[in-house]
Amino acid sequence: MKITFCGAAGEVTGSQHLIECGKLKVLLDCGLFQGHRAESRRKNETFFHRPSDLDAVILSHAHIDHCGNLPGLYREGYRGPVICTDATADVADVMLQDSIHIQVEDARHLEKKRTTNQPRIEPLYTEKDVRGIIRQLEPQSYGQWISLFADLRIRFRDAGHILGSAITELEFQEKGETRRLVFTGDLGRRGLPLLRDPEIVPGCDILISESTYGNRVHEPPANLKAELLRIVQHAVATGGKVVIPAFSLGRTQQIVFFLNQMQLAGELPAVPVFVDSPLSNRLTSIFRRYTELFDEEVQSSLHTDADPFSFHGLTYIASQEESMKLNYRKGACVIIAASGMCESGRVLHHLKHSVEDPNNMIVIIGFQAEHTLGRRIVDRQPYLKIYDRQYTLRAKVEILNGLSGHADVNDFKWWYEGLASQTGVGQAFLVHGEPAASQALAGVLKDYCDEEPVLPKLHETFEV
Repeated sequence: MKITFCGAAGEVTGSQHLIECGKLKVLLDCGLFQGHRAESRRKNETFFHRPSDLDAVILSHAHIDHCGNLPGLYREGYRGPVICTDATADVADVMLQDSIHIQVEDARHLEKKRTTNQPRIEPLYTEKDVRGIIRQLEPQSYGQWISLFADLRIRFRDAGHILGSAITELEFQEKGETRRLVFTGDLGRRGLPLLRDPEIVPGCDILISESTYGNRVHEPPANLKAELLRIVQHAVATGGKVVIPAFSLGRTQQIVFFLNQMQLAGELPAVPVFVDSPLSNRLTSIFRRYTELFDEEVQSSLHTDADPFSFHGLTYIASQEESMKLNYRKGACVIIAASGMCESGRVLHHLKHSVEDPNNMIVIIGFQAEHTLGRRIVDRQPYLKIYDRQYTLRAKVEILNGLSGHADVNDFKWWYEGLASQTGVGQAFLVHGEPAASQALAGVLKDYCDEEPVLPKLHETFEV
């Protein structure tokens, strides 16, 4: 068996791993690289393998850094199945439709700046490619073995990361023996409200594990809820805005759920809350369809609170005109807007109207990749470039990493212990993490492996 790491190796975006066993070629995820525009463009428009030669793609979940380049596969001739959970299929449909919209707008913006001697800027793929790959999605249920080919079967387990996210167990038949590979996708957290905890799976010969927060311990969710309440109370006292750049998928729903809980408990001050993201609105509708995937606490609350994503004072913004009015709104309010790393979307307009007012707060609630505006805000750089203009950062910056949907080092340790409790782990590879995080997690994982964990480099191939 050969494994080639075609993305998310030594970095956090662009998840894509090629497994070759006998004649089978299976791709785990096909995400977009995100970060510096020129570098991301170069990585995203070229595959390190021939898409038309692939037999199957297995999609762990529908975040864009895991599914966003699936239409690129279709563009390059892939016509095989994309296997994923039921919820992931629905979410990926929405996410990919949004991705092509962003790319068209992005290309239009860059085209205005292009000089006559530069090549024309085009989207990475077309609407036809998006529609084509969506037809290839083959949704499956959690917990059931699926025979993809004579020499391969797979099973999805709940990863607890976002709605529909899956840990994938793959069992290959190779030279009369069963080779078992486990791919975490993005592993979720224990005890985080809304979704179920990650499932423990039996050990394996080969483990491919994410490592995003392998060197950190998250704050308990209860602390985060208290911090969010403190921030809202401060905004009410100062009359300032709270701008929360949030991924439309997962993070937005978690924040709204927290605020809903606060209001039900009588803790939330009377403050208008706006979710300004058409994508979030569509995705929240999908969350409402899959309530069976929520944890026991939410299941119980549904008996008295039919909609955990709605409360008095919450408005889902639809039109661009409504969004623009928020920029000139007076008084305290909370604005939750995409995108999570502040690289595109309506949040850019809210930031440029908010960052220079010291009464306002920018609340960062998730991982911010290098070279993104979100990372520059986290680093509290004094000047921020937004839409080709420099703004002075005077607003207060709050960082609430406790809401991250990624496992921290204690979650990883708990999950690895469960993985190794039966048959153990043979060879392990750590991906989807910056070097410091992956190296730290390797020190934890080595206690559960037969061999030292490997931190693969981009495009590196291993015989296992």
